Amino acid sequence: MTENEGPKHKRDLTRRKVVVTGAGAVAAVGVAGGLAAGAFAGETGKGKKTPTPKASGSAGVCYTLTSETTEGPYYIDADKLRQDITEDKEGIPLTLSLRVIDNETCRPIVNAAVDIWHCDALGLYSGYESLSTGGGGGDAPSGAPTDGASGTPTGEPPTDAPSGAPSGGTGGGGVHEEPTDDKRYLRGTWKTDRQGRVTFKTVFPGWYRGRTVHIHTKVHVDGTWTDAGYEGGTTCHTGQFFLDEESVLLSATVEPYSTSTTERTTLTEDTIYDQSGTAGGLLKLKYNKKNIAKGVIGSITMGVDPDATNDGTGTSTTASASASATAS
Repeated sequence: MTENEGPKHKRDLTRRKVVVTGAGAVAAVGVAGGLAAGAFAGETGKGKKTPTPKASGSAGVCYTLTSETTEGPYYIDADKLRQDITEDKEGIPLTLSLRVIDNETCRPIVNAAVDIWHCDALGLYSGYESLSTGGGGGDAPSGAPTDGASGTPTGEPPTDAPSGAPSGGTGGGGVHEEPTDDKRYLRGTWKTDRQGRVTFKTVFPGWYRGRTVHIHTKVHVDGTWTDAGYEGGTTCHTGQFFLDEESVLLSATVEPYSTSTTERTTLTEDTIYDQSGTAGGLLKLKYNKKNIAKGVIGSITMGVDPDATNDGTGTSTTASASASATAS
């Protein structure tokens, strides 16, 4: 398997359904906005005013449009509706505090469905364990990063669309793969609140050959929240979040990351990250540099075009553009 996230696979994003699972899930849908605002208390103190993004140089645009990226082969369209996606996976606790706004008006995108999914500490994707064999070593942890996690990859970096994959993987490429198992750890969907905010609890992702450490995301709008989940609407944003080199190197000293023997592609060598910082999906991270194992808080504001439709290939079209194309 290789995660060649190239523009080969186009998917029908006009129909979306998120399956609600677990006791109390139906009730959770009805109060999703309130739960999202109060989840994981302490991250945003009461009474604090939400900062408003400053105007950019472009007229009529208040915030930089967040980069669109490819979906990759491991997206599953019917994820679980939940904020805690950890399940039983080991790793450094990671809380993701996300905000979704209209990049032209800076108004929050309310009631959007936000997906996130990523590999575990050793490079495995749920639903695709037989394709993504991960990078775990068979020996006892050494307690220190391997050469592949030292900041200098041991192999040649990819020169075009990433062709790398977890060590030992086979096939795949950029075309969407059908799931090979029913596991769904480190995947989830939740609803943005009245401030456009949504919070997820997960673990710090690991790495695999050919890609830097990253988290996938999608934003769906204009759908309907029902007792069964989220249906209809369009996908206005498909992107990835990235983690800085310092945090990745520190994570590599912590088990189970320290057992990985997989080559690691650095942030500057990744062919998906566009090196544009926050606009490119780079998370702002907070953690104790002397003890990252205690946990990390990652935050970012995503500026999106709610009228656009993104097909997962890294490009998007707007309603007006589609109308013009049809007319011509």
